[in-house]
Amino acid sequence: MSTLITPHTDARMAHIIEKVRGGERLSLEDGVYLYESDDLLTIGQLANEVNLRKNGKKVYFIENMSLYFTNVCESRCAFCNFRKDDGEEGAYTLSGPEMVQYVEQHIHPGVREFHIVGGHNDKVPFQYYVDSLKALNERFPEVTLKAYTAAEIDFFTRISGLSIREVLEQLRAAGLKSLTGGGAEILSDQYRKKMRVDKANVEEYLEVHRTAHKMGMRTHTTMLYGSIESREDRIRHMLQIRELQDETNGFMVFIPLSMQPKNRNAGIMRRNSAYEDLKTIAVSRLMLDNFDHIKAYFINIGVQLTQVAMSFGASDVHGTILKERISHAAGALTPEGMTREELIWLVKGAGRIPVERDTFYNEIKVYE
Repeated sequence: MSTLITPHTDARMAHIIEKVRGGERLSLEDGVYLYESDDLLTIGQLANEVNLRKNGKKVYFIENMSLYFTNVCESRCAFCNFRKDDGEEGAYTLSGPEMVQYVEQHIHPGVREFHIVGGHNDKVPFQYYVDSLKALNERFPEVTLKAYTAAEIDFFTRISGLSIREVLEQLRAAGLKSLTGGGAEILSDQYRKKMRVDKANVEEYLEVHRTAHKMGMRTHTTMLYGSIESREDRIRHMLQIRELQDETNGFMVFIPLSMQPKNRNAGIMRRNSAYEDLKTIAVSRLMLDNFDHIKAYFINIGVQLTQVAMSFGASDVHGTILKERISHAAGALTPEGMTREELIWLVKGAGRIPVERDTFYNEIKVYE
C-alpha cells in the first residue's frame, strides 16, 4: 500500500482509509466527515488510489459538440441565466433544418457526439423535440445523439400526455442514444423549493433515469454544488445516485458541476474555491464506489485545476464541446471549448494517458 502524504491522521480518517482500502462502502457520516476535514491531501490521495484501481492512468475525452435548439423555458430556476421568455430579446427556437445548417458550418472531422440540451419550451409541441433529433440523425447518422436531461424528459411527458417510457421510445426511434446528466442540481426537494427548481422533482429525476436504464439506455448524471445546499445535502445526493446505480448499473459517469456566478463581473468570493472543487471531486470518487468515472469539467473549474483533479479521482475531462453556452451565460470565465490536441496536452501535462472515447466509453485511440 502507498504511504499517505499526511502521516498524522486522526482515528476517524484512519478508519475511513481502512474501509476504502478494504473495499467497504462509505456511509453518510463518512462522507460528511470527509467534507468537513481539512486534510485535503489525504482525501485526494485516497481518491487517486481508488481511481487508479479502476482506470489506471487513463483519462478519457470525446470529440463532441454542444447544441442548444432553444433557450425559451417555462422554468425560472434561481441559478440559471441561460433561459429566456418567448418573445424576449435574445430568445430563439431553431428548427431541425436550421440546426443542421449550424452544424454543417461548425462541425469538423472526428466529432462523435452531439450533446443536446435546452430550455423547457412549452410554446412548441413534443413533436418538435422528436423532429429536432430526427433531422440531425438523418443528416449525421455517424454522430451519437446524447440529448435532453431527465428534467426535459419529465417536461415532455407533461406537454405530450405520454409516459416516460413512451417519450423515450419516440425519441429513441428518432435517433436518441443516451441522456445527458443535467437537471439533477441537488437531489433535495427542500433545496429545489428554495432555488425555484420548478421542474422535475427528486423522484421524477430518478425515475426518468431508472426507466431509461431498464430500456437498455446508459446515461450520465450530475450534481450542481456551491449555492445554498449543505455538505450533508451533497452526500445525500450522491447516496441516492449510488442507490439507483446499485439497482440498474445504468450510469456511466458522475459529473460534479461547480456553481457559476450569474454575473461575469462577480467577485471571486461568489465562486467555489479550488479547494472546494478538488474536495468535491475526491469525495465523489470515494462515495460512488459503483461508478467507473468521475468527470472534471474544465468549463466550470478551469483548465489547470482540471489537470490537478486527475490526481484527486477524476478519470474524464469531457470533450471538445465547441461553444458551450449555459455555464458561460452564468459567468464562467473558462474557454468555450478545446481542440483534440489541447485535450491531449491537458491530460499528458498531468502525467496521465489520454484516451479518446465514444459516448459509451469504448476506446477509440490511446495516446501513449
